[in-house]
Amino acid sequence: MKVKTCYTCANCGYEAPKWLGKCPACQEWNTFEETTQVKETAARSVAAARKASPPELLEEISGSDEIRFSTGMSELDRVLGSGAVQGSLVLIGGEPGIGKSTLLLQICQALCKNRKVLYVTGEESKFQIKMRAKRLHVTTDQLYILSESDIDTVISEVQTTAPDVLIVDSIQTVYRTSSSNIPGNVAQVKECTMLLMQLAKNSGITVFVVGHVNKEGALAGPKVLEHMVDCVLYFEGERHIAYRVLRAAKNRYGSTNEIGVFEMRDTGLLEVPNPSAALLDGRPIGVPGTCVACVMEGSRPLLAEIQALVSKTMFGNPRRMTSGVDYNRSSLLLAVLEKRANLLLGMCDSYINVIGGFRIDEPAADLSIALALASSFLDKPIPSTFAAIGEIGLTGELRAVSFLEQRLNEIVRMGFTDCLIPKQSLTHCKCPEGLTLHQIKDVKQAIALLLQ
Repeated sequence: MKVKTCYTCANCGYEAPKWLGKCPACQEWNTFEETTQVKETAARSVAAARKASPPELLEEISGSDEIRFSTGMSELDRVLGSGAVQGSLVLIGGEPGIGKSTLLLQICQALCKNRKVLYVTGEESKFQIKMRAKRLHVTTDQLYILSESDIDTVISEVQTTAPDVLIVDSIQTVYRTSSSNIPGNVAQVKECTMLLMQLAKNSGITVFVVGHVNKEGALAGPKVLEHMVDCVLYFEGERHIAYRVLRAAKNRYGSTNEIGVFEMRDTGLLEVPNPSAALLDGRPIGVPGTCVACVMEGSRPLLAEIQALVSKTMFGNPRRMTSGVDYNRSSLLLAVLEKRANLLLGMCDSYINVIGGFRIDEPAADLSIALALASSFLDKPIPSTFAAIGEIGLTGELRAVSFLEQRLNEIVRMGFTDCLIPKQSLTHCKCPEGLTLHQIKDVKQAIALLLQ
């Protein structure tokens, strides 16, 4: 076997024969690392024992090959697309301590009822896994624990044990002894992932892989890692906040817009079937600077409380801070409020926060953010029975939003009796019983209706 030395970008996996200061593929600086590659790659060693399959016509391929099964957690099943797929490779990433290993160990309780599971840990001992399983009340006789970092040994044990589900915690700790690179290196991560991918496709084993994230919040290792797997899930949330959001960044077997909501407790992760009630719990009544928005996460409408604080600045440049809302979007809304609604916010500090550690990226929350800012600036509370839906343009007009009927049904279900919507939205939608709709043409009219 011949060994080749090259330089690989740690961000995207681009290979070059010599060191480069700037990656020509992803344009990042100082990301090249020296790696060694063995001539016999992981993909070739796995494919050597596999028989080549002849090509088939699209009409002759059976559509029943995709076999789904429940993981035992409905929130995880929702994100995966109504369940895990047999023979798929799923990557779960997140910050340390967010709950990745806890989630995977908890689903073993349900998976082991009719399937054999092999849990491979490269970071902890078997005794540590046993202690965590006892804390999470995971008791089953079909769960096998293997504390090993050598990927070749792992694959050998998989062939001996013949599990239905394989869990690898984590991909940055496993390595291949035939490669001289250290564990976690770009070449090691690519090679080990290729082995696991070939194992999943050839044997039909469902593989869950834990991936760490770097300081920027992206998955550690080359970007090609996310292209190789079938599904990429991200665990989001603050460590000091109990709620966790599981979001799909890539899913070959389902939608990437679905989210799952969990609550971290001392006994593990608890599913939150009604996230709107959890996010609105403890909402203040009759206080300026708060408004309720309804956003869509996949097929699920969610109500979130947006709070804003506007105060006169004590410095030359006003301070702007956001949490859970895009900073550039908030700057745009502040400019629209000053220009179109005659609110002098140019010399005021503004702070925007989404309660519960939730992040909102949908433009349909623009009206709620603007009303919360206006309410705090005018020091007048918004009636507690009101919710707001609408995207704001640069001229201050309200634009129509999608899935309006689902949003309105969720608003009624949570006990609200009034809702502000764009004037042109109510064309193909039926108003739910018990809800009064206020059709608004621009943000200035919305402020006049509620705050003046």
